[in-house]
Amino acid sequence: MNLPNKITLLRVLLVPVFIIVFNLNIQYSNYYAAAIFIIAAITDSIDGHIARTQQLVTNFGKFADPLADKVLTSAALILLVGVGKIPSWIVIVIIAREFTITGFRVIAASEGITIAASSWGKIKTITQLISIILLLLDNFPFRYINIPLDMITLYLALLFTVVSGVDYILKNLDTLKLEDI
Repeated sequence: MNLPNKITLLRVLLVPVFIIVFNLNIQYSNYYAAAIFIIAAITDSIDGHIARTQQLVTNFGKFADPLADKVLTSAALILLVGVGKIPSWIVIVIIAREFTITGFRVIAASEGITIAASSWGKIKTITQLISIILLLLDNFPFRYINIPLDMITLYLALLFTVVSGVDYILKNLDTLKLEDI
């Protein structure tokens, strides 16, 4: 197993640690959980950079890396719904988009087509990560100046989630081979 894949596995292993720490009934557990989330999110950039620059891209990495990202993000969003920090409908939209685009990618892969990440998808990921971190940190430090940046970035993440999902679908509609319906 190469280094990028080991880093991806580390991210997967950090998810249950994140969940446990988030649910600890101790002071500042949300800050500790945020630190774990940030570390896990950073590993996504690291493993991808190493894989591309050192030509260590593998089929396992192509599968496990986006899966690890979706599990980490989904876990955080679901936990935040559970403590009443965000509405469940937003998480449903975000997760539904992820299932839909993953389905498109599976169909495309079965046809030998690779659907690359778009700039909309990258913006979606960045805004999701920022909003989750701010939500985990109780909007620190922006709560002291009464700027609800956590919620602003959450709604931006929702917007970019929908826009990137529509963009993927429209650009790859031929993958579905609608004549087969």
